[in-house]
Amino acid sequence: MTLILALDFGGTKLAAALVNVGSRKWLRYERRLSPVGADASTDLEIMRSLIYSLLQDTKPAAIGVSFGGPVDASTGTVRLSHHVAGWENIPLKALLEEEFGVPVDVDNDANIAALGEHRFGAGQGYDSLFYITVSTGVGGGWILNGQPWRGAGGMAGEIGHIVVDPAGPVCLCGKRGCVERLASGPYMAQNAREILENEPQRRGELRDGEVLRGLVGNNLTLLTGQLVSEAAAAGDDLAKEVLHKAAWALGVGIGNVANLMNPQRFVLGGGVTKAGEDFWRVVRQVARETALPEVDFEIVPAVLGDDAPLWGGVAIASMTIPNL
Repeated sequence: MTLILALDFGGTKLAAALVNVGSRKWLRYERRLSPVGADASTDLEIMRSLIYSLLQDTKPAAIGVSFGGPVDASTGTVRLSHHVAGWENIPLKALLEEEFGVPVDVDNDANIAALGEHRFGAGQGYDSLFYITVSTGVGGGWILNGQPWRGAGGMAGEIGHIVVDPAGPVCLCGKRGCVERLASGPYMAQNAREILENEPQRRGELRDGEVLRGLVGNNLTLLTGQLVSEAAAAGDDLAKEVLHKAAWALGVGIGNVANLMNPQRFVLGGGVTKAGEDFWRVVRQVARETALPEVDFEIVPAVLGDDAPLWGGVAIASMTIPNL
């Protein structure tokens, strides 16, 4: 049998899976959280242990790697990670090829997940789609005419750094009011925390943030984007406000991209997209209002879930295997 090894270096998690070519079921699968304060060498060591645990006495025909940050896909070099230190200009493809002796392809997580959804998920049968991942950050990946489109320098698809609110808060990238600054999980948590710290009791009725405070036992450092979503679903007005702003920012970004490139489908993946029907309603409504009436598109959830980057790894690795 022909085996493919897929690896996912996420902002907060590491995952690896082994699959037999042609199968839609993992042969073996491992996943670990990246420790707090981890750097590139920590993550590489954890990933190596996952790989050896998966491979046992077998050898894959190829390895496909998804990385959560800018990558030069032509050389397989990681440029940097915005979330984990020490990844500047790491030749990940070369390191893995040297150790495992098989072809390796590396690309950023959004490009890889776009390929996964196109080949195995919500993009099957579509010539053009834009995949958006909304999790630790907000990234995007293109499939145009059935092929990945990375742009001249591999930076196509950075919807997270489209500015939607020029007077908004400062993003990690240095600009104000980026989609990512308003819609990513950690920033949603930060936005909620700052409101709670600065305005402990904003209204006299059911206190804004009461559900949020309860979820973290009043320890605001424990807030996450997922907890903001849970609190919003439970009726917390402050959490609903933060989530609505995130959905609005994402909708404006999607509407602008629809006008510019006119893909058939937008496929949304990542943890924040599990935020409930209200989130999806606002995203779709704002995107529709932002785009021209003549621009036709659909916004659908990814179907591969957290495994989209891994299935994309399978897709990209399978391209390197002869006679497949």
